[in-house]
Amino acid sequence: MSNTDSINQAGVPEKLWFGHPRLLALLFSTEMWERFGYYGMRAVLVLYLVQHFVFSDQVANGLYGAFASLVYLTPLIGGFIADQYIGSKRAVKTGAVLMSIGYMMLAFTGGDAAKPYVVIEGHRYDVQMQGRGDDAVQYLIHNSARYRIVGNEDKSITIANAGSFVPAHVSGGNYKFEGERNPLNVMLLFVSLALVIVGNGYFKPNITTILGTLYERTDRRRDAAYTIFYMGINLGSIISQFLVPLIAIAWGYQWGFAFAGIGMCFAWARFQFAGPRLEPYGNPPEDAKNINLLFYAGTLAAVPVVWFLLNNAMITASIAHRVAATGIISFLLSQSILGQVLFAAFFIAIIGLPIWAMFSLKPEDRDRMAVACVLTCFSVVFFTLFEQAGSSLTLYADRNTDLVLLAPLHILAHDISVFGWFTIPAVWAYSMPAGQVQIFNPFFIVAFAPLFTLAWNFLSKHGIEPSAPVKFAFGLILVGLGFLVLVFGAKFHGSDFRVPLIWLVLAYWLHSLGELCLSPVGLSAVSKLSIPKLVGMMFGVWLMASAVAQYVGGIVAQLASTETIGGKVLNAQVSLETYMGVFQTIGVAGLIAGAVAIVLSPILKKGMHGIR
Repeated sequence: MSNTDSINQAGVPEKLWFGHPRLLALLFSTEMWERFGYYGMRAVLVLYLVQHFVFSDQVANGLYGAFASLVYLTPLIGGFIADQYIGSKRAVKTGAVLMSIGYMMLAFTGGDAAKPYVVIEGHRYDVQMQGRGDDAVQYLIHNSARYRIVGNEDKSITIANAGSFVPAHVSGGNYKFEGERNPLNVMLLFVSLALVIVGNGYFKPNITTILGTLYERTDRRRDAAYTIFYMGINLGSIISQFLVPLIAIAWGYQWGFAFAGIGMCFAWARFQFAGPRLEPYGNPPEDAKNINLLFYAGTLAAVPVVWFLLNNAMITASIAHRVAATGIISFLLSQSILGQVLFAAFFIAIIGLPIWAMFSLKPEDRDRMAVACVLTCFSVVFFTLFEQAGSSLTLYADRNTDLVLLAPLHILAHDISVFGWFTIPAVWAYSMPAGQVQIFNPFFIVAFAPLFTLAWNFLSKHGIEPSAPVKFAFGLILVGLGFLVLVFGAKFHGSDFRVPLIWLVLAYWLHSLGELCLSPVGLSAVSKLSIPKLVGMMFGVWLMASAVAQYVGGIVAQLASTETIGGKVLNAQVSLETYMGVFQTIGVAGLIAGAVAIVLSPILKKGMHGIR
């Protein structure tokens, strides 16, 4: 650690932290704890929706897509409010408080688990679950008698030993499993998620803004600072995605969410009590109007607005014909209000900007803007597939992946007793919670990011570094290959239709390599290709594209939905075949999109006019 002094914005000498302003350490740890909370919550959110609230896969995946899209959309508003009125520092503190409350509220939203039931030919029957995990058995209850429910390969169900008042066989489509939920708990669930969404809108863009103000634009340390900051994000996610699912399994989801909330409280405390070091940074503009009353009123009003959008997404997702809509118009009209607004705004931006550029800009600027819009569209395809991690891939891990890890601890053929206190087995078996598999992505990012940096630098020195469009193509091909690896690996399933974990690990590895090809390049390319007066707008379009990708990802995950009772699938074979059908389709879509990007890359590179 260097002790060399530097001069901060207040003109006061300060010691450095690994050659950087010491405030970077504060921002690093604050962001680490914030991501600890967010990714810990995300690791178990979909499982919580299907297992505790007994939402169908279709509804849970639709809700997750709506939640994630709003997480990416609200920073547009939070960043604007901070830039124009309240300053980044106050926005970060406000966001941290809202997110802390949101996570803690999630810990108290569940109450008693929803009660599953089934509707057959207009008659409702209660359903009772016995056992946990793969040993769980579902029973239909009628007149205090229990009849075991068996799911068949043709998606029908058999009611074992059914009497004359209960059908013995029900074909697919003639039954509907649902859950009886406390409306207050559902309302509190959406309010909690709304607080997280609104808080994220204030927190996420503005802590990055403060980081940027630590350095002059020409300071060569800026890139290294953002790399260190990015490592904080991945460190927080690795820790929380390991611990929160374990806690949720051991003591219940409420404790998992509470643990995520504690991490968010640490982030708030770290920033709130930073002392005078933060005083010169993130302050409101000198000519900013005092909007304190409007700011607090607007923040409070935003929560019910987000609640309404989530509730509307739940209602819309529960309509079965939504995913079967034909034609672009009917498809758009079948979406939730959030989806319709997102699609309309994105299409207007992504089509309107090139048209405006055609008539308003010089040829070089026009071409660059067009390339930026094309790359943004490719990013939607990539993140639609990549963000299946929080929805369909987590449910696939829970239902059709053998999550047992075997780690030989020594070469002896027998167990070892340590002082008679405990025994170390010859082979240690560890069964991962399903939510924990998301840890592979940040682990691979941390492991391979330095290698990618070295590789790009090496290729650049030799004049053969791929252009941005080609890197985008690599990312699309890799994310597509990841899903096709899962399809290939499904051939090696066991008698319980669970696939060895290694195939899911390989898929996450390929997805992570794809992320390293595309994600760091995207924002950089947009900033370089946009004309100066439209850089902010193009960043907004990029964030909107990410929001659209999250929403479309929810739709894709709904296509992978399978019938469940209390979060447990009726038939593991049907579940595996459903996932593989969708994974094969989107895997091929990724390859096609990558091939299109490669074909277009010479044209796009020419349109960049020397920008790399």
